[in-house]
Amino acid sequence: MTSSGTDPEGPSPSAAWEVLLPAASAPARARGRALQAALRDAVRSGLLAQGARLPSSRDLAADLGVSRGLVTEAYEQLTAEGYLRSGRGAGTWVGGAVRAARPRARDLAPRPPGARADFVPGTPDLSLFPRAAWGAAHRAVLADLPHHQLGYPDPRGLPRLRLALAELLARRRGVVADPERLVIVSGVAQASALLGLALHARGTAAVGVEDPGSPQHSALYAGAGVRAVPLPLDDEGLAMDPLRSSGVRAVVTTPAHQFPTGIAYSARRRAELLDWARSVDGFVLEDDYDGDFRYDRAPVGALQGLDPERVAYAGSVSKSLAPGLRLGWLLVPEALAEAVVERKRTTDLGHPALDQALFARFVERGDYDRQLRRCQRAYRERRDAVVNALREHFPGARVSGVAAGLHAIAELPQRYGPQERFLARAAAAGVYVRALDQYAHTRVPHDGSLRLVLGYAHLSPSRILDGVRLMAQAVADG
Repeated sequence: MTSSGTDPEGPSPSAAWEVLLPAASAPARARGRALQAALRDAVRSGLLAQGARLPSSRDLAADLGVSRGLVTEAYEQLTAEGYLRSGRGAGTWVGGAVRAARPRARDLAPRPPGARADFVPGTPDLSLFPRAAWGAAHRAVLADLPHHQLGYPDPRGLPRLRLALAELLARRRGVVADPERLVIVSGVAQASALLGLALHARGTAAVGVEDPGSPQHSALYAGAGVRAVPLPLDDEGLAMDPLRSSGVRAVVTTPAHQFPTGIAYSARRRAELLDWARSVDGFVLEDDYDGDFRYDRAPVGALQGLDPERVAYAGSVSKSLAPGLRLGWLLVPEALAEAVVERKRTTDLGHPALDQALFARFVERGDYDRQLRRCQRAYRERRDAVVNALREHFPGARVSGVAAGLHAIAELPQRYGPQERFLARAAAAGVYVRALDQYAHTRVPHDGSLRLVLGYAHLSPSRILDGVRLMAQAVADG
């Protein structure tokens, strides 16, 4: 490539101009756009440094084997955009407006810690995702979806999906499912944020959260401007006296399978909770995060079914299909419905229509019921594997809480403690596990117990056995 017309201090041909060669070989109709894009990227990346002089249009056209007009047009376009500058009879230079930045795309998604065994709860077995059935539903929906449904949807969701979900939730979870008050959301996280915004608009300053409980609840409501007030539990669920004296008028609960303790709210406590909500003109915000998975009996119906005007009900496919789908639902009391729908509208103008139509077909054809049964069998087997592994390697250990969900609470005899030392030895052995009190919002002196939260859904039975064996060896070796 000729060097005539270039600045001695500028980039060498190998460093800068060779990046333009692919553009010169692009199809004739795309060659001009390709040349402009290549020049633009060379300036952005710093290959063409600020102040560097460019070859004349005649020299560069000759080097690249393209018409001079093509190069002249590229120079003029990038000069107009501010990438280049030129003066009559003075040549063309790289402008000073661009700051070179090397492009990057970091992946901030949560990742497993790389441990030999990872018992952190909350993750389903993503290998159970029904790729074939999902793909078939995707193709069918693409073929059949009317053009108008690719426009902005009803912010509540496609009527087809709301009708299908209303039938499913009434049948499986015992809710009172009015499709007009059902809002399709991107998971329980968005449902919580929308409820928080609606409550804040009503003047609600604080919401009660279970303690111990999910750390996400506090953060999500705080992000909506509503302060989280930790409230203790007893053996039946949320303790009523602290709730009554807290002054809050809304409370977040996981009554079917409390996270993380694993208890199910008693019938008495469910009734007391609803009586409290009526007495303060308040609301119960029900997170039914794994309510479909009960292994010793039929699942307890959702609290919302007892009083749909006092309970907002949220769920998602994160545990049954995959959290990456970002797909969930929210049943809203009438008093909150208008505010929630308006917040949904202004937040994102509605959930993606194609995803909604796909899931509607998946539910209508029974594929989602089949997926739930498949997960139920797999997760029951894995919970049994946890119980058997603890019985073998930690004599005297007890699994508490109901037989449900994707995690279990293991209570180990005190001889395996103290807790801090146990966790340190497990970590040194490559086993990632959390203690129950790590989910407490309010720190209290440790009572000497050793209770572990063991997430098992994402682990095969053999991996569960290996992980528990590693923990036992770590304690014995210490």
